[in-house]
Amino acid sequence: MIALIKRTVLILTLIVAFTSCNQGPTLQTYYVDNELKPGFTTLDVPASFVDIDQTTLTEEQKEAYNSVDKLNMLAFVLDQNNEEQYKVELAKVKTILKDPKYQELMRGGNSTDGKFQIKYIGGENDDEIDELVIFGSANERGFALIRILGDNMNPSKLMKLSSVIQNADFKTSDANQFLDFFK
Repeated sequence: MIALIKRTVLILTLIVAFTSCNQGPTLQTYYVDNELKPGFTTLDVPASFVDIDQTTLTEEQKEAYNSVDKLNMLAFVLDQNNEEQYKVELAKVKTILKDPKYQELMRGGNSTDGKFQIKYIGGENDDEIDELVIFGSANERGFALIRILGDNMNPSKLMKLSSVIQNADFKTSDANQFLDFFK
């Protein structure tokens, strides 16, 4: 009888352990799994590497800038030798981004020039987010993911900061090369 109770407790513990784990892929695991693979380009940039003259920022823009900790960037660069791999990797990213925890903020583009999505993972309310995800793909070039990580970031304030970031000078040539993907 004691053996049956022990076995039942063990089985229940295993069931709880397996069902409580996040069984689906995440962008974080996708980054880690692919950062060194052929065809991928990655870059992790602390917010301090974005050279912005803060004296020209509005209070909202300063608050948004200071809420950002770092940017993780991952791109799959398409060439004639990896078209099938591109399709597989693109499908993986799209599947991950379908998870309901990624709430859509905006999408746009077209099938000729490319498409983009902006999604986020919210904090306790929609005015404070912990991760902003920009995903862009172009059938001629590949795709890119940018994760903007921080604490209590405000989506509307970040959108106001985006125009400033477009004109920012990145302190690393790697960041400039990565951003050339979107040109």
